[in-house]
Amino acid sequence: MNKLKKRATLLLLPWLLSGCLGTRYLQENQKLLYRQTIETPKGFNKDGLSDLLVQKVNRGVFGLWIYNYGKNRYDQQQFIDKKARVEQKFDKKIASTKSQKKVNSYQFKKQKKVDALNKKIEIGNLPMQWGEPVSVFDSANVIASQEKISDYIFNKGYFQNRVTFKTNEFKKKVGVTYVIEPGRPYFYDTIFYSIPDKKILAILEETKNKSLIKKNDRYDQDKLNKERERIDLQLKDLGYYDFTRQYVEFSVDTAYQEPYQIGLRIEIKNPPRRNSHKVFHLDSITIRTDAAVNSGDTLKRKSENKYGITFNNYKTEYSKRILAQRIFIHKDSLYSRSKTFSTQRQLANLDIFKFINMNYDSSGGKFIANIFCSPLDRYSWSNEAGLTVTQGFPGPYVSTSLKKRNLFKGLEILELNGRFGFEGVASAIAKDNFYKSTEANINGSITFPQFLFPFSEKTAFKLAEYNPRTRLLGGFAFTDRPEYRRLITTVSDTYTWQNKQTAQYSFTLINLNIIRSTLDSTFNALLTDLQLNQGNNLKNSFKPSFVSSMIMAITWNPNNYGNTERSSYYLRMQAETGGTMFNAVEPTFIINRGLELYQYIRLNIDARRSVVLNKNTVLAYRINTGVGYAYSANKVLPYEKYFFAGGSNSVRAWLPRRLGLGTLPPNLSEKPNKDGLFDYSFEKPGEILVEGSIELRRKLFGFVNGAVFIDAGNVWSFRQIQLSQEGPNKATWQGSSKFDGNFYKQFGVGTGGGLRFDFSFLVLRFDMGLKVFDPGREEGDRFVLNKIKFFGPFGVNREPVIYNVGIGYPF
Repeated sequence: MNKLKKRATLLLLPWLLSGCLGTRYLQENQKLLYRQTIETPKGFNKDGLSDLLVQKVNRGVFGLWIYNYGKNRYDQQQFIDKKARVEQKFDKKIASTKSQKKVNSYQFKKQKKVDALNKKIEIGNLPMQWGEPVSVFDSANVIASQEKISDYIFNKGYFQNRVTFKTNEFKKKVGVTYVIEPGRPYFYDTIFYSIPDKKILAILEETKNKSLIKKNDRYDQDKLNKERERIDLQLKDLGYYDFTRQYVEFSVDTAYQEPYQIGLRIEIKNPPRRNSHKVFHLDSITIRTDAAVNSGDTLKRKSENKYGITFNNYKTEYSKRILAQRIFIHKDSLYSRSKTFSTQRQLANLDIFKFINMNYDSSGGKFIANIFCSPLDRYSWSNEAGLTVTQGFPGPYVSTSLKKRNLFKGLEILELNGRFGFEGVASAIAKDNFYKSTEANINGSITFPQFLFPFSEKTAFKLAEYNPRTRLLGGFAFTDRPEYRRLITTVSDTYTWQNKQTAQYSFTLINLNIIRSTLDSTFNALLTDLQLNQGNNLKNSFKPSFVSSMIMAITWNPNNYGNTERSSYYLRMQAETGGTMFNAVEPTFIINRGLELYQYIRLNIDARRSVVLNKNTVLAYRINTGVGYAYSANKVLPYEKYFFAGGSNSVRAWLPRRLGLGTLPPNLSEKPNKDGLFDYSFEKPGEILVEGSIELRRKLFGFVNGAVFIDAGNVWSFRQIQLSQEGPNKATWQGSSKFDGNFYKQFGVGTGGGLRFDFSFLVLRFDMGLKVFDPGREEGDRFVLNKIKFFGPFGVNREPVIYNVGIGYPF
């Protein structure tokens, strides 16, 4: 138990030390603000109150140390002098050049460097920007926080609130407690409209059920602001182009006989010198798809009216029918702000135009919509080089991508992608050897901005608001390792669409894969042993096979999951059926060519939630489940369709894809001092997956964030696998691989912590996983947290720490 406490203390050490070591950075007569708490009556909602505090306590000792490290080496005058030299250098270059292109380039570079130096002059050098200064107690900030809290509560309907504070001093540290006595809240007794424009009054009366303000609701200033915005957007969707929210006013009357009851008057004023608000109808719509193109005097613009839209271009480059489908405003219809934004968004989704600008011209007694589109380059070519890190040593790769837009003048996009790379991977035959693995692939795809299906023109126009796409893809992948050579040919036909930017749908009607492998004889013997003695079906992955499937996937992401401003959630559901066509058609052609066939059903649900506790702390959790059932004659899934547990995005205390099945023990290690009890050389494919994670993320300093986490999960089979106990490396106990009602007792559980380096363009993650409960061990010996050891030698009674490196957050 003492060892367990030490490990827990180690994980929390940065938080524990922040208050103790912060005082060393104080000057004479200064005191450290080390704690702020807010006391409220039971049941009172405290959400958002901590964000009102003017002064914040320090987040941790690392930020303090880095800030003061930079401060001790900071010379502001040095950066002021450097700024002057930079300005002088670039001014000289600008004055001596005659090329406007070079002048623009020099001005851009000059501004970029000057901005960086200004930041260092105002805020400090990089360590000072990454860290944070010591939080010195300031009574003026306490009073300011008291006033902000009182104003905030007042705006929530507690007009008679009282906020006080008390301080607790200990040596050179001060804690502040804010005590809130909210009093009784005020509620709406009466809500009525004062609107001289009878048409607007009728609209709001008719849609009163959509109002955010209801009788008997508590007064809330934020809700009033949102109701003002809702009215503004509602009217702008009904033709009121020049309406603004400034016309909407709220008046509150507290002089009611009933205590704590108020009346609310919603007033919408008329425009100056007018008796009503004007309703705008579209007289015409004009679109230019070559707005930024300069043709000189060689071409003249031509206008053609089709689908109620005037196309005004130098020459016809794009399908008018497809463009008209993505324009949701119509001649003689009411002006609509929502349809205007939808038009801009859907035209941008085509990936054909650099920018889309829409404006309305109401001069001359007409109301005309103008759409200006600037085209992207028809051809684009990008190259990339970098390092790949999966489960071995880093290896270089290069990739190239060619994109051709408007392939058949129907706004189609052709993409050709190629990638070549290699990395060091562990040999599957000899554990201590590493070999070069070479991988190459090439893919070609055509994306159509519509469903390739014989819909009527009316239906096609109606479906356009869902951003429909059809993607035809063909690809070839090659892998070459000492143990095997693998070739995969892929053909697919996928339809995608979305609903109001909150839900995305994908339906792959055809997904065909032909897989051929050539195996080393030693590796083939090893796979046979794994299948016969351990129930590991890795061998099936290397049989010549034909895999066909249909896939339906739905993704909900209504709140931009992962943002740090507000809580959000993410849900992805996928259903896949493989070999369905073989229920009706005899696959004689495929069988005669010696290809293995698969028939299966596979389901997967991935649910995630991110709860923003404050601007520096986020609690995230995830549940990931899946099941795959094979009903073909061979009773197995394609290897890629199995589920796996363990790794940097799963249960991080296990190596990637090495947890499971159930409580079946892996082979015992031949070198326990190096590896621990088990040999985790081989992956553990399962037919059922249940895993979950919870992670507390906190900003430490600058771009560095910390996290502590708990992961739990496992994979199982639909059948019991009987392990062979013959041989020197076989466990002497049997486990259960079959999924049953006691599955939750068979979870592998891990905990740990890590660092995330958020560089804005990517997040680099380092996690340290510690096993808590190992279901593969013998019953009675599965709690292993007290066996954790950070460095070898380990032995059979010690568990090594697992270190994970990843890109992005784990979920």
